[in-house]
Amino acid sequence: MILLGVGANLPSDIYGPPRATCGAALAHLHDNGTRIIQRAPWYRSAPVPMSDQPWYVNGVVSVETGASPEELMRTLLDVENHLGRQRGARNAARIVDLDILDFNGQTINATFTGGVALQIPHPRMSERAFVTKPLRDIAPNWVHPVSGQGVSQINANLPTGQQTEPMPDADGLFGTEWIAG
Repeated sequence: MILLGVGANLPSDIYGPPRATCGAALAHLHDNGTRIIQRAPWYRSAPVPMSDQPWYVNGVVSVETGASPEELMRTLLDVENHLGRQRGARNAARIVDLDILDFNGQTINATFTGGVALQIPHPRMSERAFVTKPLRDIAPNWVHPVSGQGVSQINANLPTGQQTEPMPDADGLFGTEWIAG
């Protein structure tokens, strides 16, 4: 199973509010050959670590792709750039953020040509409610490939004080479906 994290907390000049930008990111991934299998409900999340920046929209999707982990990471970076992401300080507010959370249970810690760093599973995912709660929604039996902990156990052991709540979709439902043309 290939799992991606999607998030944003700044509006895009092109797509508008963060939730619309997250949806645009998924559409761009789809257009670039990454098939979205399932999407968790969007979550509204306070910044981690806490700060005065705007709250985030976060989600998790499962995907299929013929790309290698490195190729997928390059696609994610290209989509971020296309949507207007400008890299700054770590944990800074952003127009969009795309991460590989898991790639078929592989463990990867590498820097590829051009300085693209890739660490799978994502190194902080088990500490972030905005990742593990939507992950549980679409993959309740997922097991962390390094720690061996299931997603429910990870959620039970999250650091305290994280504020994360599901957001209803435009139709008022808390859907987990992805419909692509």
